[in-house]
Amino acid sequence: MDVTICLKSMLLAIRQYKNNRSTVNTSQLQKQIHDLTGLQCSKLLAFGQVLPSECLSGLLEVAVDPKTSQALTSSIVSLLAKLATSDDETREALHSSYNLTGALASIIHSNRATPEDPLLVQCLQVLQRFTYSMRISHCVSFLDDLLAFLMQNIKSRNDDIIKPCLGLMANLCRHNLSVQTHIKSQSNVKALYRSLIDFLAHNSLTVVIYALSILTSLTLNEEEGQKLFNAENIHQTFPLIFNVTVNGDGSLTRNYAVDLLVDLVKNPKIADYLANYKLLPACLTEVFGLLHCKDAETAAKVLELLVSLCPVTGLRKLLCETVFRSFKPRRQPAGKRGGQGKVSEPCLALLQWATGPLHDTERCCLQALHLLTELFEEVIGAGTTSSVHSYLELLLPALVGILQVPDSTEEEQQLKKHCVRVGRVVELLLVLCGEEELKSLVSQQISSKLCSSQVELLLSSSHSSSSPVTDSDLSQVYAEAVLKLLELMSHLKQHVLDMETCFYRILQDQRIVTPLSLAMTSQRRELVQSALRILFEAAPLPDFPSIILGESIAANNAYREAQRESELSVKRVAVQEPLPSVKLSTVPAAPGCKVTNTTKQTIDSLIEKLHSGLELQDQMKDVHMSEVIDVYEQKISALASKESRLEDLLEAKALALAQADRLLAQYRCQRAQAEAEARKLAGLLQESERGKEALQGQLGEQVLEVQRVRQDMQRLLEHNARMQAVSDEHQTLKASYNQLLNRYNDTERLLKELRSAHGALTQMSEGLKKNYDALRLQQERTLAEVAEQDKLIRGQQADLKDKEDTISDLQGELTRQKEQADEMEESISILRKELNKTEQARKDASIKASSLELQKSQLEAKLQKKEEELSKNMHMIAMIHSLSSGKINTDTANVSL
Repeated sequence: MDVTICLKSMLLAIRQYKNNRSTVNTSQLQKQIHDLTGLQCSKLLAFGQVLPSECLSGLLEVAVDPKTSQALTSSIVSLLAKLATSDDETREALHSSYNLTGALASIIHSNRATPEDPLLVQCLQVLQRFTYSMRISHCVSFLDDLLAFLMQNIKSRNDDIIKPCLGLMANLCRHNLSVQTHIKSQSNVKALYRSLIDFLAHNSLTVVIYALSILTSLTLNEEEGQKLFNAENIHQTFPLIFNVTVNGDGSLTRNYAVDLLVDLVKNPKIADYLANYKLLPACLTEVFGLLHCKDAETAAKVLELLVSLCPVTGLRKLLCETVFRSFKPRRQPAGKRGGQGKVSEPCLALLQWATGPLHDTERCCLQALHLLTELFEEVIGAGTTSSVHSYLELLLPALVGILQVPDSTEEEQQLKKHCVRVGRVVELLLVLCGEEELKSLVSQQISSKLCSSQVELLLSSSHSSSSPVTDSDLSQVYAEAVLKLLELMSHLKQHVLDMETCFYRILQDQRIVTPLSLAMTSQRRELVQSALRILFEAAPLPDFPSIILGESIAANNAYREAQRESELSVKRVAVQEPLPSVKLSTVPAAPGCKVTNTTKQTIDSLIEKLHSGLELQDQMKDVHMSEVIDVYEQKISALASKESRLEDLLEAKALALAQADRLLAQYRCQRAQAEAEARKLAGLLQESERGKEALQGQLGEQVLEVQRVRQDMQRLLEHNARMQAVSDEHQTLKASYNQLLNRYNDTERLLKELRSAHGALTQMSEGLKKNYDALRLQQERTLAEVAEQDKLIRGQQADLKDKEDTISDLQGELTRQKEQADEMEESISILRKELNKTEQARKDASIKASSLELQKSQLEAKLQKKEEELSKNMHMIAMIHSLSSGKINTDTANVSL
């Protein structure tokens, strides 16, 4: 179904329901709401169309009516919740033009008697998501009642109402000093603190994070906060926050955890605790791991956290080490998303988010570029640029791809996003140009044609834009991007071919006046300084439009002054004129429906013509009837056509009047709010006046005290001068004393070394003397023993000769005995042969044989004794030879024998 047809049907159903709140009309309206909820409604309120505005205004009127059924109100709230989360433009329109916060607060106020009502819980949940990262002014009428309701129902036992109440209070308190002051001024604020501290022990991490967020907003810089976030407790808080951030208890809870840590590190003491946290490197590694996910919202919050940690002393270096230490160059660049597997290095994940498409990941892209800028500033400051060369080979081509002129430049919003990203990319390149080696790498990738085409696109787009000249409009974005590109060209004009020519040609273009004038009249100091640097290089050029620049600056200043005076006059009128109290209207100003005098003049002219026709009828009484009929037929046809146009005009006027009534009601409501704010400001002004008077009295006393202090200071200065002279003399003497003391210490150290060396040499000399005496005694004993051995050897040699003679005799006798034994054996054999002849001869032979055997045994015993004596003599001869020469062995002795 078409959205326009659905909106028309819904507008008709809303009118029918307002005229008759019957069951049929209610069900018909619910059906139309259900149909619209199922459609894609992004950017529905971005262009200020009348039909969506009428439908939304009617739905809000129905929703805030206490007589509306809860089912219908719940359906409307569901539709509003979907619209609020569809896109940022619709969310901003619901907040600024339709006062959705006030409508939801009105529903909560009407159902406050039943806190556990599903409709009330639904409104709280929607209001919590809607007010996240959105500042609500304390001047609105519903905020006090809403805060009282939240403080009352925080103590509930039901988690379904505790969570949205805590989350909503955290949204309202964060970065809102007026809301914080109002809560602290309540009588039950101590009980609120106790309840929030009790929630820190809750079993739900979401509740704990919400409670910590509220306590951080209310007590961080006060005495209670110093006790709550001391060194012991904060080291328990850090693991909790990182656990929720990494593991998550829902994306909304992760967002609150990140915001909590961002707020905590703004406190210098807690930032120091975080820098000294031992588990921080491991936690940062896990946080960087979240960049590998495909959820742009999660990646944006993680990058926001990492960027917020960069200003903390020591943490930017740790982030740098975590990002670049694990990077390993790859053959295939990782600049394109979707073409690779899972990324393991954080730096490649940063590269992917920094170069992603704008329509999906604008926040991630800008945050990633900002983080890379901070990291490379740290790398250049630390002098470790050589470690990132391989990463720059991937990064620089991707950045150059971002600087290419987009294909479609028709939509202003898309062009604005492109300009913002180009500005961030050029900031990163300017940081890289701060080091000569990195500048050479940048100059190899950047061309003069690329820079000139980008500047040409921005200049032509800024001149074609019809928006007024303010600091926050599209022209300011164009101006900032142009100046950054010119500054980059100024850095690279000596390193890139034709860059200097293009740079000076652009500076002499008259269109450069607009960005220069906007930057020089800006409230941002970095823009002013950048414009002055560009102007310093452009002023000497012959065709630089300096006169036009002066006129443009004067025009900008005049416009701002007129705008400031108009704002002041509106505020004065709002304070001075009494305003009647009116009911809050949620209907916005629909464009193109203003009431003018044109419609009234047209109606008056038609009435005059009608009267002239009647007068003509009186004057034509004497004319023929046919002519009269012809005249009246012409008049009637003319009146019929005029009547149809008149009906159209009347319908348009009725619609314009209805819209004007709504505009008037909204204007009166805004004036009432302004009056209430003015009354509060007047009260604050009176209090400040009274405080001023009291401070003036104190100031007089302080002036007298300052004069006395100055006199004392003068005397102290004179005394200090005298003491300074004494101190100088003391320093001179101290320096001389230190020199002498150093010389004495050196001499004493040398003396100790020489003494130790002398003692060592003395001990060595005594040892050598003892060794010498012992060796001399040993030598004398050895000589005496050698002489005795010589005598012994000579005696043994004489004995040996005698033994040898005896041995030779024994050997001769042994030989004879052997011959005799042989002869006896032959005789025995003969006798054995003759044994058979006679028995008598045998007996005689046996007797002789036994006698011979007895002789043989006696000879063998003697031979054995001789052999033993021979072995002993040979052993003695071997000992003698070994003592004399040490070379004669037993075999030699045997041979000699």
